[in-house]
Amino acid sequence: MKHHTSPLLLLSVLAVLAISCTGATNKSAKAEAPAPYGPIPTARQLAWHDMQMYAFIHFTTTTYRDVEWGYGDASPDEFNPTHFNPHQWVEILKAAGMKGIVLTAKHHDGFCLWPSALTDYSVANSSWRDGKGDVVGELAKEAAQAGLKFGVYLSPWDRHDLRYGTPDYIDYFRGQLKELLTQYGPIFEVWQDGANGGDGYYGGLCERRTIDNRTYYDWATTDSLIRQLQPMACIFSDGGPDTRWCGNESGSVGDPNWATLNRDKFAPGHANGNSLQHGDVGGTHWVPAEVDVSIRPGWFYHEREDDKVKSVEKLMEIYYTSVGRGSNLILNVPPTKDGVIHPIDSARLIAFGEALKKEFSQPLQAKAVKSWKATNQRKGFAARNVADGDKQTYWATDDDIREATLTMTLRKPVSLYCLRLREPIKLGQRIDNFHVEALTAEGNWETIATGTTIGPQRLLRLPEVEAKALKVTVSSSVACPLLSEVQFFLPPETATE
Repeated sequence: MKHHTSPLLLLSVLAVLAISCTGATNKSAKAEAPAPYGPIPTARQLAWHDMQMYAFIHFTTTTYRDVEWGYGDASPDEFNPTHFNPHQWVEILKAAGMKGIVLTAKHHDGFCLWPSALTDYSVANSSWRDGKGDVVGELAKEAAQAGLKFGVYLSPWDRHDLRYGTPDYIDYFRGQLKELLTQYGPIFEVWQDGANGGDGYYGGLCERRTIDNRTYYDWATTDSLIRQLQPMACIFSDGGPDTRWCGNESGSVGDPNWATLNRDKFAPGHANGNSLQHGDVGGTHWVPAEVDVSIRPGWFYHEREDDKVKSVEKLMEIYYTSVGRGSNLILNVPPTKDGVIHPIDSARLIAFGEALKKEFSQPLQAKAVKSWKATNQRKGFAARNVADGDKQTYWATDDDIREATLTMTLRKPVSLYCLRLREPIKLGQRIDNFHVEALTAEGNWETIATGTTIGPQRLLRLPEVEAKALKVTVSSSVACPLLSEVQFFLPPETATE
């Protein structure tokens, strides 16, 4: 018998199939990620954020005059580091946990630590190594071999050069910058100092030169040169364009600390202290803070300060108030007249590196957490993402949420030591207030930490408490909150199970 299918039945079957297929497609559709909020970091800034801590090296004829600012009248022969050992520098700085080095290739005294073809005021005219030495070149080579990135500081103010204050000097300054950016490999940071103009030697005139540091240097043109020669180099100054000064030299950035800044209000040498310390919520550009501080009271080596080298405890405090507040730390380590890092500084730096390793040696393992829950959870961006060890994944809420809580229940009570939080900054900085609670053995929720901004990283030491569960509550956020990491650490002496 021949069977005939009615047209109506056939249409019905096709409709059901269409609905089924559509449903399957929707079900497997990729989760919608939150849109970026505000300014976001460039590739060069993301690479800079990953470094977290690096060294500053102040070294020039000023070292031999036992002053902080050279006048510019020193003879090149005064520079004579008879035991110059950049390998020693690099080994010690690496042991301290540094990821790079920024060298004062030329400080305010105008003396160049490389054989510049544009001046006779350099190591090439020094009796040191018969004029064949190159501090910049040797240090850059040692850093590269050790896996450390290299950066340069070129003072815009030159107290030696007769041309300073004239247009010819700007050509000279850019010519020197070109030498540094083309002869010594990849540069991760170009440091632009805000000290501009004043009294100096100036070719023997010994007078005062005053310039308008908003217009004289034409920074836009100089920055374009840097972009052309070293596209991945971050440019530091009071207000960027890539990284900003933290507003002090004491070793801390403000709390809160926003990586965004109203950048057009700043120029090298012109600082708004409050914005530098805290950034600007809703700022126009991504310009994160860099904390510059010396391991000694001064920036250059002085024998009288040998008993004033910062302790490991003080260095750790600085780490928490700089890196721990989302900025980068550039720690100055001045070589001696012999050209080595002093034994006291060396021992302190090595001990600091060991202390840092110990501080974060006992992370609470993911297997110690029984469950993760969130008061709001965006589809495809689960709470558990904060503990998967992958910086590219994150927990996110729905777009209209500004407050949310993550709760982690532990398999058994643990004693806590410190906490690290991170936002996925590729999507901007959002959170401006949070607190952390622990469920104690008595069954009470106890607040163990509070904070403002998080950004690239927030580190908090915690009071001694044994917790059965933990809550991280975002109580205020300028856009839907996101977290890429919530990592608790146990006391360093505690073995993780």
